[in-house]
Amino acid sequence: MMFSISKSESNAIFVSMILEYKKANIFYTDQGKGTAIVLIHGFLENATMWDKITPELIKKNRVITIDLLGHGKSDCLGYVHSMELFSETIEAVLKQLKIRKYILVGHSLGGYISLAISKMNPNKIKGLCLLNSTSNEDSKERKKLRTRANKMVQNNFETMIKLSVSNLFHQENLLKFKQEIEVVKKNALQTSVQGYIAANEGMKNRPNLNQFLKDNNFKKLIIIGEKDPVLDFETSKEEAEITNSEFVVFPDGHMSHIENKKELITTLKDFVKSC
Repeated sequence: MMFSISKSESNAIFVSMILEYKKANIFYTDQGKGTAIVLIHGFLENATMWDKITPELIKKNRVITIDLLGHGKSDCLGYVHSMELFSETIEAVLKQLKIRKYILVGHSLGGYISLAISKMNPNKIKGLCLLNSTSNEDSKERKKLRTRANKMVQNNFETMIKLSVSNLFHQENLLKFKQEIEVVKKNALQTSVQGYIAANEGMKNRPNLNQFLKDNNFKKLIIIGEKDPVLDFETSKEEAEITNSEFVVFPDGHMSHIENKKELITTLKDFVKSC
């Protein structure tokens, strides 16, 4: 295990580490003290997506961020990264840190993984927040799109990445957040082609976990963008009702940590307090 210790902008101790799991290096950070919150980024993102959120959360909490397999500074582990395999790597990090109970916040793909972790270890979960995410499985059309994207990305990686990122934002926000979008694209390009394909295959094959989410009594929150181009608003609303989850709506797209940052910070703080 390799690690470095420094200070963040808020002068909190910032520990970044690399854990070897099944010969793959997994990068993660550990900051603050208090209730453990595990922030799990989405597809084509990495742990840096939380950089504007973490300083607020570590004032009263311990926050762990992780680069998922094939993303950021973490290696790939085979050619299919199932939600269960992603979960195993995160569980290895939490075991290394000796964290027994925690709150999960997962953005998009991170939400699917958060659900898989919760299914593996329901007694360890204090709260689960699906941020621009869902417990539903992929539709047939979405599965076809993933298969098509995995073929196209092998020859047009950079073009596919840039187009994919732009399509996550509410179209009226493309100019407003132009600088932030460029940063997202730059970070997305750190994802390897293998990591892109492996994650897509894993997402394509994930199961519907509506019933699991409904049956568990840990605190549950679903945050959705009203104009999210990826997730249908009415379907998400119905999902929240079916699973007995708290439901919060932001006015914009799929990238709530950018498009609705202030509202997200406030909502997450309130959620953590309620867990």
